[in-house]
Amino acid sequence: MSAPPAAAAAGPRARGTAAAYLFLALAAAFWSGNFVVGRAVHGRVPPVGLAFWRWAVALALLLPLARRPLAAQWRTILRAWRIVIPLGVLGVGNFNLFVYLGLTRTTATSALLLQSACPAFIAALSPLLGGGRPGRRQLAGIAVSLAGVLVILGRGTLSALAGLAFGPGDLWVLAAVLSWALYTLLLARRPAGVDPVALLAALVAVGVAWIAPFYAWELASGARMALDGVTAASVAYVAVFASVLAYRLWNEGVARVGANRAGPFIHLMPAFGSLLAVALLGEAFRPFHLAGLALVLGGVTLAGTSGRRGRAAA
Repeated sequence: MSAPPAAAAAGPRARGTAAAYLFLALAAAFWSGNFVVGRAVHGRVPPVGLAFWRWAVALALLLPLARRPLAAQWRTILRAWRIVIPLGVLGVGNFNLFVYLGLTRTTATSALLLQSACPAFIAALSPLLGGGRPGRRQLAGIAVSLAGVLVILGRGTLSALAGLAFGPGDLWVLAAVLSWALYTLLLARRPAGVDPVALLAALVAVGVAWIAPFYAWELASGARMALDGVTAASVAYVAVFASVLAYRLWNEGVARVGANRAGPFIHLMPAFGSLLAVALLGEAFRPFHLAGLALVLGGVTLAGTSGRRGRAAA
């Protein structure tokens, strides 16, 4: 006896959704490392230089992979310049440039706290950009996961949370958050049928071109990066894991489940950041880490099980 058509279709659909959630979680993990690296090397690598070389190296890695689809689809990509250019400027250029500028003036903790506002930005801007209104479960999931973020960053106490001060660096990070929210929502308008790797290569090329004049200005001002193993390892991480892999995973996840359901996965970044601090910096794993992580995961799960789906980027 064969399974009913609806039941037969549910299996692959469920597996596709589970894969999308895995992609989004991995992207958040790689990006949390990007904040740690950006803060750790801010005294050795100027912010614009880090952004430029991150994406220049990523582009060099992407072009061999995207050569064939780019050769076949470059006309389609070129015709879609009205959306390709904003996506490249917002998601590749501005977001990373603003984050690294912010990390020269603020802590990684404060930056991650501000980054956690991204799902709220997505939910607020989604109706304005045709992405659909978030459902009640999605809004509840955002609230629960945000509570988890605050528990982690406040170290379990309101006094520690109230002691977090915000300055110019935090404003740069907030500008980055706005850029990322717009990028995630505008993915819904990407050119249909374009190979994902080819599209990512095109967006990275736009981003590199956008950052290049600012990098030239930084060089003219006398800022130079230290040429050593630490710098090379840092650029390698942000180029491979936080760029090529993370963006590919995020774009595919958004394409499968939509921007509203993908947004809460940003809240995993402070949770992953705490785990990285434990593993790499030797910090103790305290009860508030566990409580916050449980709330974050619960909120992401709640938002992801919503019956209403935001407009996908397919």
